[in-house]
Amino acid sequence: MRRGFADLPLHGGRAPRWLFQRMTRLSRAIIEIIVSEYGSEEFLKRISDPIWFQSFGCVLGFDWHSSGVTTTVCGALKQGLKDIEAELGIFIAGGKGKTSRKTPQEITVKTERFSLDPDPLVYASRMSAKVDSAGLQDGFQIYHHVFFGTSDGKWAVVQQGMNPDTGWARRYHWLSFDLSDFVNEPHKAIVCNHKTRPLNLVAKDSEDTRTVSVKLAQEKPAKTIKELKRIKELIMPEHHPIYGSDINPGRIEKILLSTYENPPNDFAALLIKQGVGPKTLRALALIAEITYGAKPSFKDPVSYSFAHGGKDGFPYPVNRVEYDRSIAILEKSIKQAKIGRTEQLNALKRLVHWQDITYKKRFD
Repeated sequence: MRRGFADLPLHGGRAPRWLFQRMTRLSRAIIEIIVSEYGSEEFLKRISDPIWFQSFGCVLGFDWHSSGVTTTVCGALKQGLKDIEAELGIFIAGGKGKTSRKTPQEITVKTERFSLDPDPLVYASRMSAKVDSAGLQDGFQIYHHVFFGTSDGKWAVVQQGMNPDTGWARRYHWLSFDLSDFVNEPHKAIVCNHKTRPLNLVAKDSEDTRTVSVKLAQEKPAKTIKELKRIKELIMPEHHPIYGSDINPGRIEKILLSTYENPPNDFAALLIKQGVGPKTLRALALIAEITYGAKPSFKDPVSYSFAHGGKDGFPYPVNRVEYDRSIAILEKSIKQAKIGRTEQLNALKRLVHWQDITYKKRFD
């Protein structure tokens, strides 16, 4: 499986109450069986995979390309599992809009029942949000953030941002397994329909930019601001993605005064510092490139990714074992779930429909 994020067109409307109620019951039944049969880690692996997540939404009754699947599926899971979280050894925090900003408080409360230290999980929640809103500046504003945790401290994050200019949404998936660095290639894969040209400060190629940015943040603000004003007087190339006109030295100076008085040890500490946002990081990246020759990456970390491979062998051939395992998990979940027969049959029909389409494409 691959983890990353997906670009989705924004559609109007909302899930009707009768559908959301059924989604809550069916999602609860499926996840309850997945956890009981395969463990909480399997749940995190599945929820952090953008293609499985989208397929899960389809099984629950959403169109594959509906952006509403993100908020509604997460909402249905949070509602459906709230009274059995302790039993399953998992918990869900966060949501859309104002609810997303309450995620740290929810994590703190919910980790008490598992005797977990909330600080590392709160940090993971904040860092994943900060990376996708400031470390990777791709034009999408984060408005939905949901944190999935387990009783042994593992976690996953599903969050979504919206691009107000294009009307598209981009969904970001995070998984704690094997994540060693929040600011160096933290995404394992990305699924989307088009690429942009973002300022990617969490790319491997931006390592020099990160290093110089930290040094600039540790210096006296007057020196850095002097360099910034000097750069703003230059005529920048038309193709340059960072524009001096977008940067206000006066505002940046206040932030740099804060970083100078309490200097960050590394880029992660700089990124999560209160007040350090996209404009501050753009300014530091601009100075790092023009003055010190540390060029940042402008590559969108997009690669097409499929849970079971592609029919034409790209990015890799269909993994039939993994494919059959996914179907088996869902079929067993639905067969054993305590739900009405009509909902069982409808869910199975959707699974068979998607399976038939995939295999038909595979052998065309």
